[in-house]
Amino acid sequence: MKAPLLVFGWGNPSRGDDALGPLLVERIEALRLPDVECLTDFQLQVEHALDLHGRRRILFVDASVDAAAPFSASRIDPAKDASFTTHAMTPQAVLQVYRDLEDEDPPPTWLLAIRGESFELGQAPSAAAQGNLAAAVAWTRHWLSGRQPP
Repeated sequence: MKAPLLVFGWGNPSRGDDALGPLLVERIEALRLPDVECLTDFQLQVEHALDLHGRRRILFVDASVDAAAPFSASRIDPAKDASFTTHAMTPQAVLQVYRDLEDEDPPPTWLLAIRGESFELGQAPSAAAQGNLAAAVAWTRHWLSGRQPP
């Protein structure tokens, strides 16, 4: 039986702020919440559509240079886009693969984009990114509880 809530973070832990997605997942996983499954990977791929089956809600988490600090969170829908035929896909393209495979809409899904600024190989996450991560973890805890996040 799969947990009804999925938190899926992606990024490269060796590239500074790109580690924000996996770091958030690590912090949520440490809470050992009974209805939550946590997954990480370096990038989203077509196979990840299978991880969405049987869920009630999904949260995708990634670092972003475009998000306003500390983070942005938004509901997302399936969409075919240019990433649909590549190895690194957008969450919207993964949702579209789910729709195509299952012939039904995916569970309600959000994208949490945590502001990052430094993505150099071999660097640790920046101080600013660590602060953004803390705010994103607090938001995620509200989201997981089913309450309206602040």
